[in-house]
Amino acid sequence: MSSVNDWAGPNPVKDNRSGLIGKGVDRYEGPLKVTGTAPYAYEVQPPSPPAYGVMVGATVATGRITGVDIAEAEAAPGVLLVWTHRNVPAQPAKGTRKHPRSTAGSKPALESDRVAYFGQPVALVVADTLENATAAARLVRLTYDAASPDVDFAARKAGAGQPPGEEDVEIGNFGEGFAASAVQLDETWTTPIQNHCQMEPCASLAWWEGDRCIAHTSIQMVKPAQHGLAETLGIDRDDVRLMTRYIGGGFGGKGQTYDDLTLAALAARALGRPVKVAFTRQQMMHGTIHRPATVQRVRLGADRDGRLNAFSLMTWTHCHRDGAFTEHASNFARTLYAAPNRLTGHRLVKLDLPGAGPMRAPGEASGTLSLECAMDELAERLGLDPVELRIRNEPPVDPENGRPFSQRQLVRCLKEGAQLFGWDRRLPTPGQVRDGRWLVGYGMAAAIRGNFLLPAKCSFSVDDDGVITVRQGMTDIGTGTYTVLAQIAAETLGVPLGQVRVEIGDSELPPAPGSGGQFGAATAGSAALMAGMNLRKAIAELATGDAESPLHGGDPAKIVFQDGVVGIENRSETLAGLIRRAAPGGLTVEGEIRPASDMREWSQQTYGAHFCEVGVDPVTGEVRVRRMLGVFAAGRIINAKTARSQLTGGMIWGAASALTEGNPVDPRYGSLLGQDLAQYLVPVQADIGEVEAIMLDEVDDKANPMGIKGVGELGNSGSGAAVANAIYNACGVRVREYPITPDKLLAGLIARGL
Repeated sequence: MSSVNDWAGPNPVKDNRSGLIGKGVDRYEGPLKVTGTAPYAYEVQPPSPPAYGVMVGATVATGRITGVDIAEAEAAPGVLLVWTHRNVPAQPAKGTRKHPRSTAGSKPALESDRVAYFGQPVALVVADTLENATAAARLVRLTYDAASPDVDFAARKAGAGQPPGEEDVEIGNFGEGFAASAVQLDETWTTPIQNHCQMEPCASLAWWEGDRCIAHTSIQMVKPAQHGLAETLGIDRDDVRLMTRYIGGGFGGKGQTYDDLTLAALAARALGRPVKVAFTRQQMMHGTIHRPATVQRVRLGADRDGRLNAFSLMTWTHCHRDGAFTEHASNFARTLYAAPNRLTGHRLVKLDLPGAGPMRAPGEASGTLSLECAMDELAERLGLDPVELRIRNEPPVDPENGRPFSQRQLVRCLKEGAQLFGWDRRLPTPGQVRDGRWLVGYGMAAAIRGNFLLPAKCSFSVDDDGVITVRQGMTDIGTGTYTVLAQIAAETLGVPLGQVRVEIGDSELPPAPGSGGQFGAATAGSAALMAGMNLRKAIAELATGDAESPLHGGDPAKIVFQDGVVGIENRSETLAGLIRRAAPGGLTVEGEIRPASDMREWSQQTYGAHFCEVGVDPVTGEVRVRRMLGVFAAGRIINAKTARSQLTGGMIWGAASALTEGNPVDPRYGSLLGQDLAQYLVPVQADIGEVEAIMLDEVDDKANPMGIKGVGELGNSGSGAAVANAIYNACGVRVREYPITPDKLLAGLIARGL
């Protein structure tokens, strides 16, 4: 990572002369979205009237297609083509990479008669209208030689093996340390399959301009999608232009492409006209990835004073038969608490289910639901306050590798959160507080998420109106990328926000890794800062070298950029005037960020503490979240409004994981029972009470030139455990099988005689 060439005085982001960094700026693209004029992939207007594709999903989980009858579908009104594995255009084999530097390989659609999961796209119907395509899709007749699906995770758990290339991590001797501990806890938690349920389903529009494919799709990472589509189409990467400018939610579920993109591009080429293909809400539940279920065994051994002596979190999870994705629910635990004897690892089962994959806070969201509840139980056995137990086990350095922390303010999050929440009012004995018919309880949990920085580029331009244009192949999945890039540009170049334009989500723009993993703002923003610094230098050299400029002959290092003006001491001129006179064609520069060679010398994390108050109805088992508070340390905050939105959204998701979300499998068909938002329950407004997120002042200078990290995943780490712990404090019932639905809670309440 090259250092910022801060020749112009203080780093402009750190100096924050215009006060734009950290400010709660309204969303850059907000007016477009609230007026319905932001074109999402399916809504883009192509150059000519499009045709509409509808995919047909398999009705078995595993087997072979033995019969195909598409005659009736082909004869239906408006139908332009019907494809199955028998007549789809030839595509390179899966994983083919003709270009050695492609970041994704070929993903052929309808490639064979093999069915690998329920809902797998097995046919495509394209017609002149969506209605005609939908009607004709129902006329496609397929028969199968189906086998009984192997989908019983619990039954297969005993035979699970280690994920490819992984080994358990043991430090010290866990077995001996656990056996010698004065207080021991050994419990198991389970978490279910979850679906992403983005507001916008996966959708694509494609057309061809000669031999070049133009595609709009809903995807979180631009370059892998462009490269993968080119490999699938068998064409050069430069012959694919892929755009994803507005995305209605991703959460990891749009971190890869699906058959909608491949089939839209193939059909558009075959028909010589634009084609739109989208998943229905029901198809999204099976046709895209999901968070896999887990079984987690937590073993904690402590001395009487609450110091952990032995610590273990082992996770069993599952993936698709052809996949290897592992829900790394044990990884975060390796850094969270001190203990001399430690054992963590994962086991993986392959099942006849749709693909498993990343979902918001992969690993932490599931893993904290066990560990942070186990810490609560251990605190009770020790007679310690749960906050105090965590503070007593605060490590001075990373407990796994001994590296120093770049920044670690977990204890501050815990202490300030407890004070702000009123934690001192919590009664440690469960079931002691009533509000009418409700039993009221408090719970808390710690939060952690790693910090990452990936390579990225960005370009900045200034025109003769003084307008700064930011261009980057980044994406915005609703997290605020447009806005933070605009803030960084405006602050760096000293112009009002209204003088900044942001162009992202296009494969022709300087590459960036995209949105996901909580690395977006740090990575894209750092590249933007580098581009901004380079443009500052170019402008300063232009002004001081221009004989007609009042700044001529001045020291470039002393130039100040503010309010659309460039100046030295008492001499100045407008940025627009300078460019109009001295560079009428404008100036364009590029900046780049790469991880520093010494980045791995530090343990880099983000932290938080969740506090929750719930009410439990002992008659119905109903749980109401009354209020949630999160206090977070996540580096420099660029936009207080969008960051708070991300954190509170994650907190609400955590509450959903604790209380409602889960998708059971029908063992007969290998299908998920919840196939739409009527059956898959997510919280609505009335389900969540007060939610507040507080961000501590922090600048992590070891993370990147911006000193920022990320917040997108952090809010969903630990928040569900805080809800579960509050439920126990309210009524004395522990439910270790998520979600904590009324029937499970009632069984415990009845057993306690409540």
